[in-house]
Amino acid sequence: MSTLRRADRVSAILEQISQQGSVNAAQLADRFAVSQATIRRDLQLLEDQRLLSRAHGGAVAADSDYELPVRFRSGQHREQKLLIAQTVFRMLPKGPLSLGLNGGTTTHFLSRLLAERVDLTVVTNALNIAAELALRPRLKLVMTGGVSRTQSYEMVGPIADQALANLNFAVAVVGVDGISARGGLTTHDEIEANTNAQMIHRADRVIVVADGSKVGKVCLARICAVTDVATLVTDSSAAPADVDALRRAGIEVVVAAT
Repeated sequence: MSTLRRADRVSAILEQISQQGSVNAAQLADRFAVSQATIRRDLQLLEDQRLLSRAHGGAVAADSDYELPVRFRSGQHREQKLLIAQTVFRMLPKGPLSLGLNGGTTTHFLSRLLAERVDLTVVTNALNIAAELALRPRLKLVMTGGVSRTQSYEMVGPIADQALANLNFAVAVVGVDGISARGGLTTHDEIEANTNAQMIHRADRVIVVADGSKVGKVCLARICAVTDVATLVTDSSAAPADVDALRRAGIEVVVAAT
């Protein structure tokens, strides 16, 4: 029997498509120990969201670049993201702390580690992080409001921007879709980029979290320059040349290690 949840399975399907350009339904059924009918339903779900195109016997990559919905991302680079979250958790100052968290799977993993903290105020625009922390009685949770963005579970736009403009926090931990010396911090959506930039500008210190697949990558919407943030925490899969370029640009790069 397959041990993968559907979210992990479709994440793996999309990752294979991004690497190889196509997938075969029979091979996927063998790989995940499920029926071909189950795989066909997975492929139909992804085609309905325009993340791939169905083809005879399987599927092929969609014509355009896409942003994987956050509910499917937890299975991608999971071990690296958990390691990054654990590293950042250890980096956070002890004692009373105001902490900003934007959306993303790595920041979500970090939020799960915060249950043992006391005297912590968390400001977030991410619905899934807010749901994770809402029942933690020792934490103070501040939610920005805004317009919900389905792909990332983030609240974005003028309402979120205005809420952040009236707040200050000591540390912001920010997930991005791309970070490079040339392109700075980037994401797929320009409205989300603006809200993330507002969070960065209200923090005394900014820690960026990005697994190695995002280091050196440049997406559509620029959030800010790398010089606007203090630290990047990534993992050992990041290309050394891209890491060196970021360090030369003036950002501290911490490579999470077991």
